[in-house]
Amino acid sequence: MAREFTAALQETSEIDITVRGRVSGREITVPVWFVADAGKIDLLPVTGSDSDWYKNLRATPGLQLTARGVSVTARVTPITDPGDVGEIVGKFRAKYGADQVAAYYPKTDVAVEVTLPD
Repeated sequence: MAREFTAALQETSEIDITVRGRVSGREITVPVWFVADAGKIDLLPVTGSDSDWYKNLRATPGLQLTARGVSVTARVTPITDPGDVGEIVGKFRAKYGADQVAAYYPKTDVAVEVTLPD
């Protein structure tokens, strides 16, 4: 499944993530932009540490990723170091354009690294 997912990533610029609600316990799915690099996916919460899906991941650090109908489950690592977050923001700017990142990501104080299963 991991190979199918990796192939699906190459055909899209947006994926769905499904997280467990920290209060409700329900699964919540949201579309997100991503940057894939060497078996990992970087995510930026749109409103940084204020994003609900980020808060949910902090409470339950696992998620489901879906790209073009192919899903995988993965663990996540929150990134809070300003230098590391800045590198990820730079990758997003390179992929989506600096103007788009500035328009859609008003707060970039955190990021999330997802390690894809083998």
